[in-house]
Amino acid sequence: MPIRQLSDSVINQIAAGEVIERPASVVKELVENALDAGATRIEIATAGGGLSLLRVADNGCGMTAEDLPLAIGRHCTSKLQADIFDIRSLGFRGEALPSIGSVSRLSIRSRTLHDEGAEIRVEGGVVSPPRPAAGNPGTVVEVRDLFFATPARLKFMKSERAEATAISDIVKRIAIAFPQVRFTLSGPDRTTLDLPAHQGDDARLLRIADVLGREFTDNSLPIEAEREGVSLSGHVSIPAYSRANALHAHMYVNGRPVRDKMLAGAIRGAYADVLSRDRSPVTALFLTLDPSLVDVNVHPAKADVRFRDPGLVRGLLVGAIRHALTINDVRAATTGAEGLMQAFRPAAPADRSSYGWNAAAPAPQENPYTQSPSRPLDFGFAESARSDYQPRPFPEAAPDTTPADHTLGAARAQVHENYIVAQTADSLIIVDQHAAHERLVYEALKTSLHAKPLATQMLLLPEIVDLPEDDATRLAAHAATLGRLGLVLERFGPGAVAVRETPAMLGEVDVPGLVRDLADEIADSETTDALERKLHAIASRMACHGSVRSGRRLRAEEMNALLRQMEATPGSGTCNHGRPTYIELKLHDIERLFGRR
Repeated sequence: MPIRQLSDSVINQIAAGEVIERPASVVKELVENALDAGATRIEIATAGGGLSLLRVADNGCGMTAEDLPLAIGRHCTSKLQADIFDIRSLGFRGEALPSIGSVSRLSIRSRTLHDEGAEIRVEGGVVSPPRPAAGNPGTVVEVRDLFFATPARLKFMKSERAEATAISDIVKRIAIAFPQVRFTLSGPDRTTLDLPAHQGDDARLLRIADVLGREFTDNSLPIEAEREGVSLSGHVSIPAYSRANALHAHMYVNGRPVRDKMLAGAIRGAYADVLSRDRSPVTALFLTLDPSLVDVNVHPAKADVRFRDPGLVRGLLVGAIRHALTINDVRAATTGAEGLMQAFRPAAPADRSSYGWNAAAPAPQENPYTQSPSRPLDFGFAESARSDYQPRPFPEAAPDTTPADHTLGAARAQVHENYIVAQTADSLIIVDQHAAHERLVYEALKTSLHAKPLATQMLLLPEIVDLPEDDATRLAAHAATLGRLGLVLERFGPGAVAVRETPAMLGEVDVPGLVRDLADEIADSETTDALERKLHAIASRMACHGSVRSGRRLRAEEMNALLRQMEATPGSGTCNHGRPTYIELKLHDIERLFGRR
């Protein structure tokens, strides 16, 4: 079959297949162009989930009539200088506009501050010459009937509601990185989204609150770290505040929103000890580094990146997040208090007369608490019927358990032989004693694991594991680290390693399977975390079985000792499985429940 040159229209349609996956992809490309043009106000309008209409208007620098034909030409851009590795803009490939024009009805109207406005149209790849057009400084790009020129692609689109949601998500994701820009998203298929511009030192945090909600900022920790020219900033959620998937983990590299497997893995690794596998943290993290140290040209959609030193970036991420989780005081998620408030809200009253009991209603019964054989505390209800009754005083806290002295306050009671009720200066704390003690035991076990070399069990005969030569070389390079974790191995000829000792904690272990898993992880991320995770999983099970059980009655001094240990232990806000260990209800919320506020 002879080789032939493809036509420009076919080339553009092929490029569109790579760059333009759905309406949200178009919005992403157009909004990035507006930001690169210096816009401070971007307005997006859609109809039909973006398939019928997409309009992006900005107040950026605009284009002249001479620029418009170049803007819709392939590989034409104003954003790429001589050094293709020095990328300082969001868009640079010069493929978006010609690709969009090849599969839709595209019009671009633009004007610079000192020139007359002009407009150009493209329909299914057919370009019309520019013509004069009135307009404000800036650019308006309108895309109608997306994929009309490639109807087969329409069959793969989701519902209009789903496509509209995807557009909203991409706008929010970009908006987080540019708090100084106002974003407006409107249309008949959505409620209007208006994200105002913010200025000042707290602009980013205000924009994060606009997008992710005040609930996230109330349950987040600040991150600030720098290592070898790579800086990291932003906010991450406390362990007690998490989501069921990773869609709320926002990561940015030099202002570009990315979805990178290595970065996502680093975030999961940082939370490995405080979140269960089926939960994910909420993050808004910003990496800033020299453009020459990151390749953003891995994929046409530019969502994937590749770092020159991924180990450095991963170590910075994991170390900074773990440090933030360690140094910050123990905190409960505000969502727990909200759930508690809902649980305590009184149900709608029965049909009662406004002047007393309804005549048809049964007479009031004797207070059930006076006869309950299982009530945990006796406050003297039965005695209140006597005329000589004097209120029984509450027992006073011990001198060392004054509520104002401690973050988790002073223990006041144990209910249902599992929950500790404590009082602070301005709140009520309810602690799950088993979950809390489980975390304390687990952290103690982890400390002992890393404080000294792990106990090992020597194999009667060394286990020889055959591997590809590259995997054997990688394992040998990490032999010292693996040895500190209790796995002693060495090279055994070409393409094999000999394992002589294994961690005693693992008991009987599938040595070849463990070694191959480690080799795969080292090849993927240059870490030996798989072995450490196995050891931590065993420590977690030991902690679960060795902690205070539900149903055990605790003395006041035991409860207060548990609270003091929680305050001194990093990550004690959640148990090993990611469940909260305590819930805090502020005094003003309690007063609201009783109508005092």
